[in-house]
Amino acid sequence: MSNDTLLSPSKEGVFLPREEKLEVVKKGKRFSIGIPRETCLNERRTCITPDAVQVLVQCGHTVVIEENAGEGSSYADLLFSEAGAIITKDPKEAFQQDLILKINPPTIIEIDYLKPQSYLVSALQINLLDSEYFNKLSDKKVNAIAFEFIQDHYGQHALVRLIGEIAGTYSVLYASELLSLSSGLLLGGITGVRPTEVVIIGAGIVGEFATKSAMGLGASIRVFDNSLSKLRRLHTVVDSRIPTSIIDPKELSKALRRADVVIGALPRLDLPPVVTEDMVVNMKKGSVIIDITIDHGKVFETSQITTIEDPFYIKHGVIHCALPNLTSRVPRSTTKAISNFFLSYVLYYDEEGGFENTLLKNNEMKQSLYMYKGRHTKKAICDHFGLPYHDINLLIF
Repeated sequence: MSNDTLLSPSKEGVFLPREEKLEVVKKGKRFSIGIPRETCLNERRTCITPDAVQVLVQCGHTVVIEENAGEGSSYADLLFSEAGAIITKDPKEAFQQDLILKINPPTIIEIDYLKPQSYLVSALQINLLDSEYFNKLSDKKVNAIAFEFIQDHYGQHALVRLIGEIAGTYSVLYASELLSLSSGLLLGGITGVRPTEVVIIGAGIVGEFATKSAMGLGASIRVFDNSLSKLRRLHTVVDSRIPTSIIDPKELSKALRRADVVIGALPRLDLPPVVTEDMVVNMKKGSVIIDITIDHGKVFETSQITTIEDPFYIKHGVIHCALPNLTSRVPRSTTKAISNFFLSYVLYYDEEGGFENTLLKNNEMKQSLYMYKGRHTKKAICDHFGLPYHDINLLIF
């Protein structure tokens, strides 16, 4: 067949336009990640492990870690360095990256180290902050994301749940240790001996895992919450008809008088404490209170924030522990869990074309922000501190 035949106008379809097939590879902008050393609340956790660093570096990202940032979790600088991280002695260098990952919110001094337009991801701990803090952060024109607001595609607060699982489980284990010190009692039940009484206030994620932990030890448990749906869900997930009750002062008072351990797992931001001082006065001497959600408001009127160095105090003969970072007492396990989350978190936004691109099309991403380019975007925070509120949907469209 001649070339003329091949190019003949009569040949059907010869001159019809056809699509050009191009391979489109979705790649986000490579960014630098800063991991500063935690400096407040005797924090021992960190956001990332050497294994996660290795994956991020292989994906083309730069990871800058402040010296001794992983010391509290038993991760030496050498391990991070061998994984490809840059180790710096200057905290300013760690804070000058595109994305900052922290456990606790930065201090007032550390806010000065941040560069404009960077992304800050940390816990918020709203009960420990004031309006001056948010105004100073706003002056830096940063984008701030709180652990408490990060949602997945199903609308679940994935990181809050993850930390809540650890906090709920460990709260009972630590209460067991304190109870043995104060009363010589073993938390749980053994053959021929009456089981210890545990009251759990709050049937959310923290309360759920506290319940599972106490059940595993054989304790006698009663759970209080003001949500019937949460109590019903708790019955389903623990596969047992444990006694539950709506928070009624008389019923709660009776339960507290018999309790050996009380776990507070109910955030009370801008709400009065559930347990009054008079209720605490009537509790057994040597009993134990763990107020897990102290950074989001007191469950107990007698609660005061404690630290890792001084984790408990005694008031009215009752041991009180109100650590806002309770899971820091098991730093290595918590660091591994948080690192697993952040590795998938960063890689997801990398695949989607970076944070800015994702903001345009991902509503979950928008809802995790409490500050966008220096503007306050979370109404609950603005109402609590009297700050000007900006609807995130009007800023990004």
